[in-house]
Amino acid sequence: MTAADVVTAVTLPLGALFAFVGTVGLVRFPTLLGRVHAATKPDTVALVLILIGAACQLPDVRVAALLALAALFQMLTVPVLAQTIGRVAYSRGETSEEHMVGDELAEALERDDRPEHRPGRLDEPT
Repeated sequence: MTAADVVTAVTLPLGALFAFVGTVGLVRFPTLLGRVHAATKPDTVALVLILIGAACQLPDVRVAALLALAALFQMLTVPVLAQTIGRVAYSRGETSEEHMVGDELAEALERDDRPEHRPGRLDEPT
């Protein structure tokens, strides 16, 4: 058994476990924000682990590099997607404050809504 086989034997089951945990969290969490968190964080880790395991078994380095690029793309885009979904849900009032520890977005939006924080308006003299 080679080192690549050992890495694959460890990362593939771990990736499957993370995917399973993310799916369970998606079903069990009561709020939209919790479900988005459960759908993005563990599934990103799961995909990266599975791609590492797959890349260790590939004889061609170019294909392994392509898998690394796919993992990088996933790690860069999924947090942005989760943030966007969370902000849209918040702005539509689909989040409940009872499940939040703090509401930093409300404070930031209130602060940004004050006149001194707005960019130049048309009715102000320049």
